[in-house]
Amino acid sequence: MAKSLTPDICVIGAGSAGLSVAAAAAAFGVEVVLIEKGLMGGDCLNYGCVPSKALLAAAKAAEARDAGKRFGAGCTVGEIDFSRANDHVRRVIAAIAPHDSQERFEGLGVTVLRGAAEFTGPESVKVGDTEIRARRFVIATGSSPLVPPIPGLDQVPFLTNETIFDLRERPEHLAIVGGGPIGLEMAQAHRRLGAKVTVLEAQKALGRDDPELAAVVLEKLRAEGSQILEETAVEKVAASGGGIMVTAKAADGSTQEVMASHLLVAAGRSANVSGLGLDSAGIDHDRKGIKVDKGLRTSNRRVYAIGDVAGGLQFTHVAGHQAGLVIRSILFRLPVSMNNDIVPWVTFTAPELGHVGLSEAAARARYGKNVKVLTADYAGNDRAQAEAETVGRLKLIAGPRGRLLGADIVGAQAGEVVTLLSLALSKRMTMKDLAGFIAPYPTLGELVRRAAISYYAEAPKNAWVRRVITALRLFG
Repeated sequence: MAKSLTPDICVIGAGSAGLSVAAAAAAFGVEVVLIEKGLMGGDCLNYGCVPSKALLAAAKAAEARDAGKRFGAGCTVGEIDFSRANDHVRRVIAAIAPHDSQERFEGLGVTVLRGAAEFTGPESVKVGDTEIRARRFVIATGSSPLVPPIPGLDQVPFLTNETIFDLRERPEHLAIVGGGPIGLEMAQAHRRLGAKVTVLEAQKALGRDDPELAAVVLEKLRAEGSQILEETAVEKVAASGGGIMVTAKAADGSTQEVMASHLLVAAGRSANVSGLGLDSAGIDHDRKGIKVDKGLRTSNRRVYAIGDVAGGLQFTHVAGHQAGLVIRSILFRLPVSMNNDIVPWVTFTAPELGHVGLSEAAARARYGKNVKVLTADYAGNDRAQAEAETVGRLKLIAGPRGRLLGADIVGAQAGEVVTLLSLALSKRMTMKDLAGFIAPYPTLGELVRRAAISYYAEAPKNAWVRRVITALRLFG
């Protein structure tokens, strides 16, 4: 017999964005229905951020055996046990999973339905034999790996981020299609765990980041033994002798052939919009995802879309931030606006590569000559010297009146430094603010002060400043 539910809010998707909306609404005593057809926790917990960072941690431990020699702590190098690295990934997921579980959310008072959701009209959704008519709907269905139309790809076994963490045996030679953050994180992790690795990128690797700082990451990965082929487009793949032959064309027209044991496709993400019945609900969408305004509302004013499914920047922290905006809009009727200019991101290779705000090019396009780029090198930081992590650089992008517009950083713990700068950017801080705070010594946070202080490097040479100092000396 069909059932009918009439909650205040219906959330479709139990990934980072959907769980945050459901938990916040339930905390205020609002009736919520949460729908999930797959695993609770979504991509981030099961296939994305959590397992990838766990595997990178295992790879870092493997690399540290040799790195210890720099500190006189040499050790006997033994065989890397890839299956134990995979065990660590499983343990980390299992430790976090209860926080995202159906049981926890039901304990919070959320009604959790497991199944595929489909809009049957502008104000209704069905899941199996249950109809949900809510005051507001929030679509948070996330994204899936984009599978490019490479000839032969459908004829060979290939991995995506949804399957690579199931490997129990180390790949002999892992070929990776895509030189973005996912591709390069997995390249370094598997190389450090003993696999041969080749990355094929049709454009520039890490093309979204500052080119000078991205080059530092690429140099490190290549030094560790990963082959990274940029401006090299994959033309076809085929099964060959128990492996996979990848044929690509380089920018100079030459043909590159890579014989791999495993193939990972990391060529981007595709918004999960199919099967939702969006047309029945009057919700505009295209291949990039659901179209939303700055307040994250769709063309159907009852419906919001957040996270990866809304296109734009596809990060877990963006999804969480948008969940907070939607809660303010739905529960408190407050005006909200998504500001992509303050969104940070980090590629968790070693060294890490971080960014927040406007890039140097974007800042100059917007503010012209009123932009200064201030730098501080890791080599000049005492903590970096003590830990032998001297490869790296911080860039601060300063605009009119010294306001922080953006920042880029490459080096150890870059993500932690970007966290500080993300706060500074969101609070519209200036170089005066960043030069005036006290950083504990010795920390990498001192990089921020050093770069900000350089904004005033020309002040001692200023004739008017010198005259003022001279005049003040006359008073004793």
